[in-house]
Amino acid sequence: MTIDTDDTQPRHFLDVDDLSEEELFAVLDRADEYKRAVEAGEDHADLSGQTLGMLFQKASTRTRVSFETGMTQLGGHAIFLGEDDIQLGRGEPLKDTSRALSRYVDAVMARVFKHENIEVLAEYSSVPIVNGLTDDAHPCQTLADLLTIREHEDGLEDVSAAWIGDGNNVAQSFALGCALTGVDLTIATPEGYEVDDAVLERARELGGDPTATTDPVDAVTDADIIYTDVWISMGQEDERDVRMDDFAGFQVSSDLLEHAPEASVMHCLPAHRGEEITDDVIEGERSVVFDQAENRLHAQKALLSWLLE
Repeated sequence: MTIDTDDTQPRHFLDVDDLSEEELFAVLDRADEYKRAVEAGEDHADLSGQTLGMLFQKASTRTRVSFETGMTQLGGHAIFLGEDDIQLGRGEPLKDTSRALSRYVDAVMARVFKHENIEVLAEYSSVPIVNGLTDDAHPCQTLADLLTIREHEDGLEDVSAAWIGDGNNVAQSFALGCALTGVDLTIATPEGYEVDDAVLERARELGGDPTATTDPVDAVTDADIIYTDVWISMGQEDERDVRMDDFAGFQVSSDLLEHAPEASVMHCLPAHRGEEITDDVIEGERSVVFDQAENRLHAQKALLSWLLE
């Protein structure tokens, strides 16, 4: 005997290129509208009565608070579900968790380790699944990144960005987002820490032409945006000594910024000040890091309302 699944096919957001170029710009436009509504104190309860389940295998500050606050501002409700709070932490299969949650909530945001786990949730869900982060991708961060760049560069046309550091999940989603929106991207990583070749190929298929290098100075020269992230992510603490040696020379510092005198600086946070970025840079007048953090709220509200329309 097999268990019937819902035949409806919801839209999921597992990585940035689950949206077309047109859809991505529509979400960014909606995010602009929500941001203006918040600033004006205007009601925008577009998801009144709807509930977001938030499934966390990995801890977070910005992801939890931005999604929960966003649902409240949209007139809905969010439920935090830590791994130990539900049966998932006691061995329940992900597919069972997904099917059960689908009967209770209108959408699920999941922050998990393995990307295949978010794919299983999506396969068995009858409501939209949103990737709040996996080891391979962080698409919600990319929405906020693009919104921030568009605000500070008056658009996304003729913008050049440089990624400096680890070719991690944030870098991979950012590469796809840049490809979809026409942002020219150069990625500087140490050898052995490159963005996955399959991701770069996907970016090229989307119309992008990302450049890969091991020279951070070459990458940032005349860039409009310089973006970095931690060198040691959650779960990599035992690699600290090796990584600190491997990433020597990749710090975003005032010396590096001399090669891009007009560039704004981005970081997805949390930052390890004194490692991948210096304190004076993240606190400096060229930093847009906290605009970027705020824009997680507006971009994710736009995504949720678009998915649940």
